[in-house]
Amino acid sequence: MASLIHPVILCGGAGTRLWPLSRTLEPKQLLALAGTRSLLRETVARTRDPARFAAPLILCNELHRFLIAEQLLEDGVEPAAIVLEPAARNTAPAVAAGALLLAAKDPDAVMLVMPSDHVIRDQEAFLAALASAAAAAAAGALVTFGIAPDGPETGYGYIERGAALPGVEGAFSVARFVEKPNAETAAALLAKGGHSWNSGMFVFRARRYLDELGRLAPAMLAAVEAAVEQGADEHDFVRLGAAAYEACPADSIDYAVMEKTADAAVVPADLGWSDVGAWSTLWEIAEKDADANVILGDVMAADAKRSYLRSDGPLLAAVGVEDLVVVATGDAVLVAPRDRVQEVKAVTETLAKAGRSEHESHPLVRRPWGSYQTVDAGEGFQVKRIIVKPGARLSLQKHAQRAEHWVIVRGKARVTRNREVFDLEVDQSTYIPLGAVHRLENIGAEPLHLIEVQSGGYLGEDDIVRLDDEYGRA
Repeated sequence: MASLIHPVILCGGAGTRLWPLSRTLEPKQLLALAGTRSLLRETVARTRDPARFAAPLILCNELHRFLIAEQLLEDGVEPAAIVLEPAARNTAPAVAAGALLLAAKDPDAVMLVMPSDHVIRDQEAFLAALASAAAAAAAGALVTFGIAPDGPETGYGYIERGAALPGVEGAFSVARFVEKPNAETAAALLAKGGHSWNSGMFVFRARRYLDELGRLAPAMLAAVEAAVEQGADEHDFVRLGAAAYEACPADSIDYAVMEKTADAAVVPADLGWSDVGAWSTLWEIAEKDADANVILGDVMAADAKRSYLRSDGPLLAAVGVEDLVVVATGDAVLVAPRDRVQEVKAVTETLAKAGRSEHESHPLVRRPWGSYQTVDAGEGFQVKRIIVKPGARLSLQKHAQRAEHWVIVRGKARVTRNREVFDLEVDQSTYIPLGAVHRLENIGAEPLHLIEVQSGGYLGEDDIVRLDDEYGRA
């Protein structure tokens, strides 16, 4: 029986070009942008064959750990590990951490490294290409997938293939990597032939990658080794050592290893692939109406052409528009020409500089215990609707700058307030004074809904001192 392939899924991207849907606390890979499931769930589903694949190993930002765990649980997936990166250090260190964890059990483990935010529409072609890549990796190559180009794209790097690898059908040595070209160079590469887009997906043996990284970037490998050694299991997660990982040089696999190794190989393939990098990409890959519009959500379109029209919030009405992207959420609306949506990233940067929150989170914020949604706010007050899952409870906490009023509107709550513990039902309420140690728990079989009114001089989420927390946040 052939050895299983180990999926290593990189889930740390920000997706700023897909604002206002993609936000810091809920980035594009955790959203259903190209189907009914999130991009992460689709990526994991690509490797759900137990005869071919081991359990996936996920590397992610600490902020997203509970959302990721919940999405995997929803699909019945038990990961090999969810590894928390203390800081963003690009792909080379992240993959090194995954390789070290795998190599500790099997140095010859074949890794399939995939970003969590890509779309692959041809699963059969993907598996065929993977078979070639795995055979090349078993022979010692470090393999990338080369995507068959369908035009002179300037947003991707290119790979020029060299000679065929002996004994591995469909795999070639890499003659050279080409940086993202201008339009003239891209057209010339296509005319010449033998070039593929660089997909950012890789296959290699764990120890083989670590050996090359140690040779080409020894300081990086040493830092990641220290981070793994200093790491700790924490509930359902593996937390890397923060100090060592933060000291690690940041670099991509391409720059740190693939462009320097003598053993780079490429498997050219036509996978129906997209990196979902911008709204224009989603327009290209989505099903369109007779006027070449993509229409999603509560949208009314009249005399619209070649536009991407989406509402995840209010009714969106578009009249006489052409070649536009219009995306509406509960708190923001984006309007941009379809050929300028790469500039959306600048909007998120402007929001951050202005101290606004629309780039960070949606009005509905998910938490491991449930969710909360801000429904009104003003000078010195804020109103939230809170939903707590059955059996879940919030941390034991206190606030230095605000008091809270809770009104139960559905379900049954248990409240801890200093030394008191009491239950509340529908239409009952309580007051949490400033500085009081408190906790909220759902003791019913259905979701608990309550309205929280906060009052005080500062109402930010960082005014929380957690004294005890079953989710490891204390």
